[in-house]
Amino acid sequence: MVESKVHGKANQFYEGLKKHNLGPLWFDLGHMVTKEPVHEVESYLWKWQTIKDYVLQSGELVEPGKDAERRVVYLQNPSLLKRGLVGYGTHTLYAGIQLLLPGEYAPSHHHSQSAIRFILEGTGAYTAVNGEKAYMERGDMVLTPAWTWHEHRHEGTGPVIWMDGLDVGLVRTLAASFFEPYEEESYPLADSESDSNGQFARNAFKKLHEKPAPDYPSPVFAYKFNQVSALLDCMTEKDWDPFDGYAIEYINPKTGGSADVRIGTMMQKLSPGRQTKAHRHVHSAIYHVLEGKGYTVIDGQKFEWEKGDFFILPPWSVHEHVNTGNADVLLFSFNDKPIMEKLELEYSEAYEEHGGHQEIEREFVPDGLA
Repeated sequence: MVESKVHGKANQFYEGLKKHNLGPLWFDLGHMVTKEPVHEVESYLWKWQTIKDYVLQSGELVEPGKDAERRVVYLQNPSLLKRGLVGYGTHTLYAGIQLLLPGEYAPSHHHSQSAIRFILEGTGAYTAVNGEKAYMERGDMVLTPAWTWHEHRHEGTGPVIWMDGLDVGLVRTLAASFFEPYEEESYPLADSESDSNGQFARNAFKKLHEKPAPDYPSPVFAYKFNQVSALLDCMTEKDWDPFDGYAIEYINPKTGGSADVRIGTMMQKLSPGRQTKAHRHVHSAIYHVLEGKGYTVIDGQKFEWEKGDFFILPPWSVHEHVNTGNADVLLFSFNDKPIMEKLELEYSEAYEEHGGHQEIEREFVPDGLA
């Protein structure tokens, strides 16, 4: 009889909590404070030829500045679409493939999201950041930091295609999204093209009594591929990182930190036959295969890739890369590591089993290609 009364009182207590939108932490603490990161981001891979076909078709349907702000086909992670998150690659990052045709112009605007551009194909187009032009070539990375006015114009021949990378998910989660078009068609342009090297050199000096420029954003907007490539080619075996191969990060030369304060960027090189060891970390990333062929194993699943492909690396996922071709592999990626580091949430650990390499349990096939 006593147990029955106690049971009935407990039921009444818990029903009362629900009725008043309250909850018992002693039941739910394990769901709130988990022993390790829990997320709903799944790995995915997109084939370049499929993306390019649709991007070029969009050139026949949409005109930037007239029909839309930008002509972009974005990468949709199906695991996040199930949650209603449209346009998400990871829980924090967005990737879209933008097309600009000869004579076209994408008007000036700014927003609270940080963005990077990585050039995939074509020449003759430029991005202007706060009026400073940077002409874009394959393999270049261009910053458009949060709140900077930016626009794109094509002065050459043939299509120009690049990847846009933004922290859309992060900003949306923090309820901090703002967007504003420039009041006129174009932000006033500077007289000359951006000269990153010259700009960096000038930052080594200042006039007497002149106040130093702020550390953010980076004084360099255009990071040229020929400089990245030269640095990678200078690396020797002592520079080999067991988890990332020959790898460099793009930095703000004034701070030594990430080029963008919220979005990290990296280029990795794997020589023919090389394989990295497996590890995992809190930050997520979106990868683009600039050159070469091979595969990445993510949590036991094999993702085969070749030049032009894109793939998702979810947070806290064990991963390793393998070059299966006869030439160097170049992998460009952008990530949310700077934010994780600033919030003191970044953490990584090596995979210790099987000599640091995962057993392949299954192979990934993109939707529509099965």
